[in-house]
Amino acid sequence: MIDRATADSDVLAPAGQKWEQMADAVLRGEALTESQALEVLHAADDELLGLLSATYRVRHRFFGRTVQLYFLVNAKSGLCPEDCGYCSQSKVSDAPIERYNLMSEQKLLEGARLAHERQSRTYCIVISGRGPTRRELDAVATVVPKIKEAYDLKICACLGLLTPEDAQQLKACGVDRVNHNLNTSREHYDQICSTHTYQDRLDTLHAVRNAGLEICSGGIIGMGEQPIDLVRMAFELRGLGAESIPINFLNPIDGTPLAGRRDLNPRYCLKVLAMVRLANPSSELRIGGGREMHLGTLQPLALYAANSIFIGDYLTTKGQAPEEDYRMLADMGFEVTRSVEPAAVTC
Repeated sequence: MIDRATADSDVLAPAGQKWEQMADAVLRGEALTESQALEVLHAADDELLGLLSATYRVRHRFFGRTVQLYFLVNAKSGLCPEDCGYCSQSKVSDAPIERYNLMSEQKLLEGARLAHERQSRTYCIVISGRGPTRRELDAVATVVPKIKEAYDLKICACLGLLTPEDAQQLKACGVDRVNHNLNTSREHYDQICSTHTYQDRLDTLHAVRNAGLEICSGGIIGMGEQPIDLVRMAFELRGLGAESIPINFLNPIDGTPLAGRRDLNPRYCLKVLAMVRLANPSSELRIGGGREMHLGTLQPLALYAANSIFIGDYLTTKGQAPEEDYRMLADMGFEVTRSVEPAAVTC
């Protein structure tokens, strides 16, 4: 009689070797191919732990056992003329959210203080809208130097579409990076938004790079896209050299066009994170909004691919309590770091 455990081991071993070989190639500097990326997304659930083990080798090479924390402030809420189907702040949303103009300097400084207290290295200032007005841009440019002097935080600004002149002003005032998510592939983009284009977003990212700012750009998973859309997005980010990649999981907020959509399961979310890590080995990979809903009890496993999380709430939705995140990281033996440089572990 064939021992069942032995038979299962014989089946899974070649798959495990496949992921290890894929990680070996990435660590040698070879770029993940489209077919390999799709293979990761289509991996059998029985192969998930082997895939994460191989992926962790890549994560560990560049970031060791460190985790960076981000703190986000919704500095202007609602009042947006865009029609992004996933967003509770868009003009097509009936979600019951707070709506207010740009926060005062005092409130932005208070948010920075809280970010510092929560061990965050990066403070994300986010405003709703198509792009910043001159008043909003000037207000951000005024408060950023004060935040950096008081709390020594890295600043990431998420202000919508930017002109080259806008990006230059942000660089001049001390902003370190700009977040502007691609959200999905070029081919799928018109399914989620019609008031601006995928190319508009790329143009903003090119303006950011040309101004000498770091790029923070990622996507939202679970908006009806196909696996190839996720691969194309990950490869576009690789081509841009994005320093930071946030991966969000759709929170189907009531009142938005995508309300009620639940296409994801925790295992697929982990495969997406593994694929993005293997495609962008040295980029900071952050688990963003929706992780509590879609990863659930498997959240700790996500950190074998990702090396960053938001601490606290998101834009219009609540996040996990910070104390739970600290406990999760401690239980896993990870170290919160405020260093801005990758660990560059060589073993």
